[in-house]
Amino acid sequence: MFETLNIKTSSRIEMVDITDKIASLISKQNISSGICYLFVPHTAAGITINENADFTVQLDINSKLSKLIPPGNHYSHLEGNSDSHIKSTVVGSSLNIIIDKNRPVLGTWQGIYFCEFDGPRNRDLYIKLIEG
Repeated sequence: MFETLNIKTSSRIEMVDITDKIASLISKQNISSGICYLFVPHTAAGITINENADFTVQLDINSKLSKLIPPGNHYSHLEGNSDSHIKSTVVGSSLNIIIDKNRPVLGTWQGIYFCEFDGPRNRDLYIKLIEG
C-alpha cells in the first residue's frame, strides 16, 4: 500500500509530530505485522524519530542545527537556502519503522517527526506499508 501524506508547515524551521497520523494509517490499513517506509521527496526537509514527551527537545534540536548550520549568504548556492539543504542531509530523508499488532514499534518516549527547514510550505511525505 502506498500513500501520500500532505503536511502544511507554518515556520521556516520546525518539527511536526506525525506519530498519530502514521499510527492511524497503519491501523486503518489493518497491517498487523510488517514495515512502514517513510520518504520525504524534498531537498530541504527531512524525517526523524526523537523524544515526544517534552516539546523543548525539538526546540533544542532546531536551535543547535541552526547554530551549527546558520542561514545566510555565505554559501555558494544562490537561492539563499543552503542551510536548509545541509540540515536535511544531516537529518535524513527516510525511515523504516517496524509494524507489530497494527502499531508502529517505537520506544516509550519516541515520536515520528517531519522536519521542515525551508518553510512554511506544503510538503508531501510518501508512505509505503509492507505487510509480512
